[in-house]
This record gives sequence, C-alpha cells and structure tokens, in this order.
Amino acid sequence: MKVKTRRVLFVFLLVLVLVAVAAAMMVIGRGHTVYFDNKTLEDYQGQTYKAFEKVVVTVKDEQVAKLAKRDRGMSIWIGQNFKMILEVTREKGGEAEIHEIDLKLPYSVDGIVINLPALLAELPEEAWFSEFVPAVTEEPAEEVPGEGDDFGLGLEGELGLEDGLGDV
Repeated sequence: MKVKTRRVLFVFLLVLVLVAVAAAMMVIGRGHTVYFDNKTLEDYQGQTYKAFEKVVVTVKDEQVAKLAKRDRGMSIWIGQNFKMILEVTREKGGEAEIHEIDLKLPYSVDGIVINLPALLAELPEEAWFSEFVPAVTEEPAEEVPGEGDDFGLGLEGELGLEDGLGDV
C-alpha cells in the first residue's frame, strides 16, 4: 500500500470514528437540570391551582426532593426522556397519592422549571414549563489598596523608621 493511500484511509477512518462518537452522544442526550416548583399558579385562564401540602419527588429510585408549599427542588438528568414519581399530599393530614410522570425534555434548554400543581392538573405545557434563568447579581466595585485611607496612619510612602530606634 502506498503512503498516500494509507494516509487517506487513516483520515477517513478517523472521521468515521468522530461521526460515530457524535451519533452516540446524540442518542445519549445532553444534561438537564430539572427544577420542581410546588408553588401556587395564580390566575391561569381565570383559575388558581394551589400548591400541595407536601410533595416527595423520586427520580431513578432516589428521593431527590421533599417539598412543602412554596419550595423548589432539583435533579440532574441526562437524556430527553425524563421519568419521576411524585408522592403528593394535597392537604394537611390527607392521604398521599402516587403519580408516575414521563416527560420529553427539550434538547435546547439546560435549566427546566416544572410547576407541579399545574402539571398534575394536566394543563398545557405553557402553564407548567418554563426555562430557568438565574438571577444576575451585581459585582461589588473593586477597591484599590490604600485608596481612601481615612484612618490617618500616615503610611503613605514612609514606614516611620527614619527617626531611628532611639537608645537601644
């Protein structure tokens, strides 16, 4: 085999391996952070959907959140087919209901917020789904050392040793 033919074959095999890895990653899916809100959904088409007294969220046989009213929990999920089990107590002292939920997560969204009362009321996706947007915090102004020294220590350029040490 000639060197040129061997080089072309090697490059072709390398590209083929990269395409196979990319295809495998598409099948596996990307990572999502899924947030669970147990919050009242107010005035959706004239109705209010109240938060539950308690919700226990289980993902992959692991309890990931125990939510009271107005609480938020989260889970990390790889892939597009999200499955969870919700143990919902609607009122204090009430009987717990078990709900198995299967959702198709959008590929383009990293942080997903699910409003549980709206989801269990079988409202459309626009009511229970939203994208998580972290709050932007303003960074404090950077201080320059020595600037604005109001303590009057007199350390601007001198160390106070010019007078000597005395009779030591």
